[in-house]
Amino acid sequence: MSLVKSIGTQKVNLEFNKDFINLFSDKIKSKDVAFINQTLEDLHPADVANLIENLNIDTRNKLIEIEAFNIEPEIFIELNESVQSEVLLLISPESIAKILRKLESDNAMRILENLEELKKKKVLDKLSPQDRFLLEEGLSYPEDSAARIMQREFTAVPSDWTVGQTIDYLRENKELPEEFLEIFVVDKYFKPVGTVPSSRVLRTSRDSKMNSIMREVPVLISVNMDKEEVGHTFENYNLVSAGVVNKENKLIGMITADDVVTVVQEEAEEDALRLAGVGDEEITDGVLKKTKRRFSWLLLNLLTAIIASIVIGFFQEDIEKVVALAVLMPIVASMGGNAGMQTLAVTIRAIAKKEISSGNFLKIVTKEFIIGILNGVIFAIISGVVVQFWFKEINLSILIAVSMVLNMIVAGLFGILVPVSLKKMNVDPALASSVFVTTITDVIGFLSFLGIGSYFFLG
Repeated sequence: MSLVKSIGTQKVNLEFNKDFINLFSDKIKSKDVAFINQTLEDLHPADVANLIENLNIDTRNKLIEIEAFNIEPEIFIELNESVQSEVLLLISPESIAKILRKLESDNAMRILENLEELKKKKVLDKLSPQDRFLLEEGLSYPEDSAARIMQREFTAVPSDWTVGQTIDYLRENKELPEEFLEIFVVDKYFKPVGTVPSSRVLRTSRDSKMNSIMREVPVLISVNMDKEEVGHTFENYNLVSAGVVNKENKLIGMITADDVVTVVQEEAEEDALRLAGVGDEEITDGVLKKTKRRFSWLLLNLLTAIIASIVIGFFQEDIEKVVALAVLMPIVASMGGNAGMQTLAVTIRAIAKKEISSGNFLKIVTKEFIIGILNGVIFAIISGVVVQFWFKEINLSILIAVSMVLNMIVAGLFGILVPVSLKKMNVDPALASSVFVTTITDVIGFLSFLGIGSYFFLG
């Protein structure tokens, strides 16, 4: 696949004021192609993408429909995924294929993933047999695998070549990537045995053998490795790039740091959305689609809220006799829930970064227990003083203080125990932990507060 290295791998985030966007929108409506093209030529591809994203849907559609305007590949890959999907619906398979021919295979793969099956097939039919085979093979791997983010374009030479042979090969071979930092050294079976920085090749005499100046490959990425695991590997070994090998350990592609940055960002966004129970929802998703995705999560929250209400119901008579209990019990539950979510957020991050192991698990749990005690004591004193000034009742002050300590300890412990347990059961902790932690802290909070309260005041 021919390559054009994207020069817009990172957005500049140029801010466009309202007047400029309105002016540009008016030029689109009047089909002023000369103004449009000149404006876009003067901007960095990332800024062009930013400008397109700031247009309203109708104006953006008109821009795409203007026959003289063709989206450059460098611009297209900078568009956020939701806008990119909208644009893909508007342009023909021939135009999409034209874009793909000028992209690296990993970027081409990301575009194909956003196409519906029928259009994807039409686009693939427009490509050369070699390009079609490589992309179809990549699509055959699991969605979250290394194969989906690797690029097929890389530079590899035999281990017995000299530096001179390598330099001549790099100059004469037109199919090589336009930019590369490392050259892979492979054996006769095309298995990677080392890498050589391109700068070292330039500084070494032509007679030197490549295997004499190479550094052994520190780590190789399996084609089936999970993308999140790829991110951890790059972080652990401080990699700039890494070779991807198939089950025969033959080199079939490479992954670069810019691809990993994208993966890490996507995983972080995904975890944040899952903690809120909205999965991979996009801002451009339809009303019915969003409603359907949120329904199951809200239903689960309703069920857990009912459980907490049932617990409160056990003490209904006590609450009727001592109204202050009803006034104060949300404080304990709220503090426990917030403390639990704090621990949960830290734990989810630690799990994602693989910082929790069997060796340090007990130490971490003990630490959270101590934190729960300290926070519990601090806020027990604060809330106890406030309640004493408010109700002038020492038993009520002691009640909320004791309940606060208990619930803060429970919140800290279950904020770490729940996600770790779910992880061991192969359940995504980011998706399911918050509802369990919230329910546990609510139930324990109400039980401790109302149970001790009934003893103090009605026992």
